[in-house]
Amino acid sequence: MKGRMALSFVMLLAACVPSAETGVTRRAVIAETSLPPVKVFAGEAHRISPRANSDLARDFLDLSFSLENGRALPVFTRFEGPISVTVTGTPLPTMQHDLTRLLERLRNEAGIAITQSSRGPANITIQAVTRDEIRKILPNAACFVAPNVSSLREYRKARRKDKTNWALLRERKKLAIFLPSDVSPQEARDCLHEELAQALGPLNDLYRLPNSVFNDDNVHTVLTGFDMLMLRITYAPELRTGMDRNAVAAALPGILARMNPGGARVAALRVGPTPQAWKQAIEKALGPQTSSANRRNSAARAIQIAEAEGWTDHRLAFSHYAMGRVLQSSDSVAAHSHFRTADRVYKAAPETSLHRSYVATQLAAQAVSQGDGDGALRLIAPHTQAARKAENAALLATLMMLRAEALELQTRPLEASSVRLDSLGWARYGFGPDWAVRAKLNEVASLNPRKG
Repeated sequence: MKGRMALSFVMLLAACVPSAETGVTRRAVIAETSLPPVKVFAGEAHRISPRANSDLARDFLDLSFSLENGRALPVFTRFEGPISVTVTGTPLPTMQHDLTRLLERLRNEAGIAITQSSRGPANITIQAVTRDEIRKILPNAACFVAPNVSSLREYRKARRKDKTNWALLRERKKLAIFLPSDVSPQEARDCLHEELAQALGPLNDLYRLPNSVFNDDNVHTVLTGFDMLMLRITYAPELRTGMDRNAVAAALPGILARMNPGGARVAALRVGPTPQAWKQAIEKALGPQTSSANRRNSAARAIQIAEAEGWTDHRLAFSHYAMGRVLQSSDSVAAHSHFRTADRVYKAAPETSLHRSYVATQLAAQAVSQGDGDGALRLIAPHTQAARKAENAALLATLMMLRAEALELQTRPLEASSVRLDSLGWARYGFGPDWAVRAKLNEVASLNPRKG
């Protein structure tokens, strides 16, 4: 099975620093009776940044011929022929909109012949189940995909058998995706994008990729231009199920020359591999069911490994971001220092505008808590567009709520109210039920030292 990890980085998305005062409940002025309608993204095609074809070929091979645990896959697999998708269970009301958009993107951007079927068996079954049902099988997963089954009941019977072992898979004909039905619309959509992409194509995740859902940092949550290119390559006519790594490698230069002609003129980055020890340190630092001391030690270990590797890219920044998150509740000064370091490294690294937006929520929250409305607005301003472009409603709503508090600090209450109201439709998509939206709203409002 392949699962999307439920790192605290996602579950505590853009969590803010604690208020300088304790024991005081502060509330934003929003009526308790109703909230604005849920907002959804219309979206456009996601373009890929210029990349060298040699880098893309290496990325494709590493994504397609290894599992996350490092085990090599002997042959290339994909669906051969048109692909059908069906939905079962009790999906969220927003699921159909998100699935329709995703299938359209897969057809238009990746060139995959994929359609939704409303009757009969399908190649890919998307079953909406509860989080508890998923976590009984994978305690640390938000969702997962499994081969050769069509339901959770069927998977339970076949679990740990050859039938559901990805390493033994030699062809793709039938798969099932298990998504949570009792989460926010955004979390369900994020799972849909990652699991459907892996049902169709690459099974590995690579932390070295800054602009992909095929990365366990969970920064990107909808398929990017890079991801669509990887899927387009997967279904290139030059490839077929059963080819080994050498055969696929031999075909890639011609495929990439056609699909990414500009890549022949781009200098290769040749980003180094990510040691397993760093991955484990990050997962312990941000994962659930880990003590505070172990989180700190793991985050420190991640920074140590990143520095020893000589990294100057997003992985070094993410190590500092993780340490900032770990220290946030116990040492806000040290946490702030790590967030600033993360922002500085991200700023110098390519393709990290979305990463910086996450850090901006932390830095802006600190500014608001110190009564620095001007500073908070400067920190927020460059990043709302990145959140919109990435279709990250939870991040966008958080940035807008912080902006509203910063405007309050500048004694601009009408503008603050307008921005806050506009944030709520996005918050309903990003955080889910009304109580979760109000909790986030109150959390952000509690940062403002003028409220009490």
